[in-house]
Amino acid sequence: MTADPAFDPYDNVRPLHAHQGGDLDHTPPHDIAAEQAVLGALLLSPASLGYVAAVMDPGDYYRPAHETIHRAIVELGEAADPITVTDALRRSGDLARVGGAAYISGLPDAAPSAANAEYYAAIVRETAKRRRLIAAGTRLVQAATTPGTDADEIRAALAVPDESEPQSWPAPVPLAAVRHLPPFPVHALPTWLGEYVTGVAEESQTPIDMAGSLALAVLATAAGGRSVVHIRGRWREPVNLFVVVALPPANRKSAVFSAMTHPLYSAEKALGEAASGRIVEAELTARLAREAAETATVKAAKAEGDERDQLVAEAIGLAQTAESLTVPAHPRLLVDDATPEAITTLLAEQGGRLSVMSAEGGIFDIIAGRYSGTPNLEVFLKGHAGDRLRVDRRSRQEFIESPALTMGLAVQPSVLEDIAKVRGFDGRGLLARFLYCLPASLVGSRRIITDPVPPSVADDYERNVTSLTLALADWTDPAVLQLTPAADALLIGFQERIEPQLAARGGALGHIGKWAGKLAGTVARIAGLLHLAAHLKDGHTKPVNEATMAAAIELGDYFTAHALAVFDAMGADSTLTRASTVLDVCRDNRWRTVSRRDLFTKLSRSDFPTAADLDPVVALLEEHGYLRQEPTGPRPRTRGRKPSPRYEIHPALSGFDQ
Repeated sequence: MTADPAFDPYDNVRPLHAHQGGDLDHTPPHDIAAEQAVLGALLLSPASLGYVAAVMDPGDYYRPAHETIHRAIVELGEAADPITVTDALRRSGDLARVGGAAYISGLPDAAPSAANAEYYAAIVRETAKRRRLIAAGTRLVQAATTPGTDADEIRAALAVPDESEPQSWPAPVPLAAVRHLPPFPVHALPTWLGEYVTGVAEESQTPIDMAGSLALAVLATAAGGRSVVHIRGRWREPVNLFVVVALPPANRKSAVFSAMTHPLYSAEKALGEAASGRIVEAELTARLAREAAETATVKAAKAEGDERDQLVAEAIGLAQTAESLTVPAHPRLLVDDATPEAITTLLAEQGGRLSVMSAEGGIFDIIAGRYSGTPNLEVFLKGHAGDRLRVDRRSRQEFIESPALTMGLAVQPSVLEDIAKVRGFDGRGLLARFLYCLPASLVGSRRIITDPVPPSVADDYERNVTSLTLALADWTDPAVLQLTPAADALLIGFQERIEPQLAARGGALGHIGKWAGKLAGTVARIAGLLHLAAHLKDGHTKPVNEATMAAAIELGDYFTAHALAVFDAMGADSTLTRASTVLDVCRDNRWRTVSRRDLFTKLSRSDFPTAADLDPVVALLEEHGYLRQEPTGPRPRTRGRKPSPRYEIHPALSGFDQ
């Protein structure tokens, strides 16, 4: 009788190196779904970075591509979203290696809830720990089976490396990371326009953003007041725009501005020449009618009896005829240095359309009250929206049914910071009406010898802008542009993407809600302009298609990124601005810890009128990892006020090493 083999508790353990196949799974522990959920949550809510950083490090990912994406998100901070992360990885050369733009854009869908980012991170962290333990075990086996290895070396091989362990206090997430602004999508413009924009940028050695943004203002000047986009229901958008490009001095703004606006002046001149005969005829007719009325009045005054009654009636009729005759105003498309009152008068004279185009920012000083002493915004607010404008003054009465005012400006960046301080500019929504462009200056890297704009490209631009302007000039009722169902569906999808971001609490665009709330309408306006530029002769007979709407949405995303940077400089997020103030106070005092009460006493009452005003700021600083509240024990049973909470201050901020 053969004895049963003795029981061996380790007989199912086989050396890793001995396995040549079979059912043993060599795949290290990992959870790709959890990794994707972490990244998706961070893209949905970059504010979660602080919570995730407290749990895991980028090195905890199993998939190297995920570590690369995570580090890009950390670098961007609160500016991180699928578009900015994709752009950052494209510029670093890593985009293809991490799976491309499509992979990044799909990551937010992998996160069931951004609020659970910390829990997803814990799963990733746990699998990383298990992988390190397996690695330590492998090293132990290798060390123990290597001849000549002593016991101390075997014990050292067992140690689990801690270089990837989260720090006791991770580096804080920047409050306002430097925003990586996307390049101007010149491919979104019609071919003839994109080629000219590219040529002007090359010839002048200026950022393509400047010529591209001004091109939209030029199209808005040509079509503004003469065309509207019908979206759905009663929602219609005029196609006039407010565009401002900000670049430091010596960036050849005037040269580019002149190159882009020249056809508008040519069109204005052509309109003036065509109208000159009608104006002369109308002036002569009106003068003769007035003279006839005056003669009849004198004759009636001298008559008597029945003859007098007849002559008075004739004089009245002639006077009424003279009064009804109007002399057309000389056609104008453009103004530069003009007061709001003058702009209102010109709008009334020009049938409701006008464009303020300037290579300087002086118009902002005029709006702010350079001459009147008080800001006058009415014509600019209503002129952008197309709201009915009626002016009743002692010296004048003007009525404009549907004003369409366009603005195209090239200014210095300091101008944008200054206008944010003007009373009423933000509160009444003037700043929310502009498309902002902040190109990177090329000064210091420009080529001296450049290629001029090809003559055929320049001729096409001149001819097309002029013909579009003249073709629409005589329209009294605006051309109504319809959307195809596919274009409308695309716009609806854009609205659904933007709407959650408008939330005042937690929305990526919540702090610029006045601006972003107009974004869908602005995209529709841009789509209308691109459509008219692509169909110069018969645009009013065709609907705006899906491709045109997609191009307009891409431009909308471009201007959104730039608007966020501009409003950062303007201090649009008051909580963020006040948080920076608190950090400065902590840094100046070199505190390791501070009570809430002591912190409040060091702050200006203009920034923090009450202690309650400190709550959202402290919450933001805790969220970003600059502060953390010290644990409090049970409250002693003594009389007196409740102890003030105390906060630890990140060592990097207070100047002490961890």
